[in-house]
Amino acid sequence: MANTAQAKKRARQTIKRREHNFSLRSRLRSAIKSIRQSIESGDKKVAQATFEKSISIVDSITNKGIIHKSKASRQKSRLSAAIKAMA
Repeated sequence: MANTAQAKKRARQTIKRREHNFSLRSRLRSAIKSIRQSIESGDKKVAQATFEKSISIVDSITNKGIIHKSKASRQKSRLSAAIKAMA
């Protein structure tokens, strides 16, 4: 438990930052899930439109440091390849 005023404030800030990051991470997961669902539906145009819309969310969350840039790049690459592989 924090004893000094500084430590108490840092504990409050950490809790607030954790909740904010949790909501951003949830938005990221939802965006990726929506792309995967549109790929599974089989409509390439819908999947491409969803991909383009959701990639901006992935990029903004990456720029905020919530996930590593390599992870974001890997996810975008795999999703893009899945869309290109659609018949």
